[in-house]
Amino acid sequence: MNINELSVGQEIGSHTFSFTRDALVKYAGASGDFNPIHYRDDFAKSVGLDGVLAHGMLTMGAAVQVAVDWIGDGGKVIDYGVRFTKPVFVPAEGNAEVFVSGKIGAIDLEAGTVRLDLTAISSEVAVLGKAQAVIKL
Repeated sequence: MNINELSVGQEIGSHTFSFTRDALVKYAGASGDFNPIHYRDDFAKSVGLDGVLAHGMLTMGAAVQVAVDWIGDGGKVIDYGVRFTKPVFVPAEGNAEVFVSGKIGAIDLEAGTVRLDLTAISSEVAVLGKAQAVIKL
C-alpha cells in the first residue's frame, strides 16, 4: 500500500459484528473475565444495569478488526485506543449487533503512519468514542 495514494477522510471499510450470550460465555472463558454482568440478567439488574452487557474488551477487539482487514497484517497496528461510551446490551435470545466503520483520520508521511478513526454503533448509539488505530505502513 502506497501512503502517497491515501487521503484523509478516505473510508477503509466496515463490518457488522454479532454478539450472542454464547459468545459472551466463550469470551469469558478465553479472557478469564467471569464478571456475572456478562451472563446473568438478575445480577446485571441488581447492580443497576438494564441487562447483560458484552465485555468492553470484546467490543474493542472486534472494532480493531476493521483496521486489520484493511491493512491485512495485525502486526502493523502499532497503537490502538478507545473510550468506552455506552455498553452493548446482549439479549437472552438473539444477538446484539455492532456496526464498525473506519476512515483515515490523519497521515504522517515522515513517520510512515496512518491514523484510522473507527466508529462503533449498536442500537443506533455510539458504543466507543475516540477509537483510533495507528498503522505503520
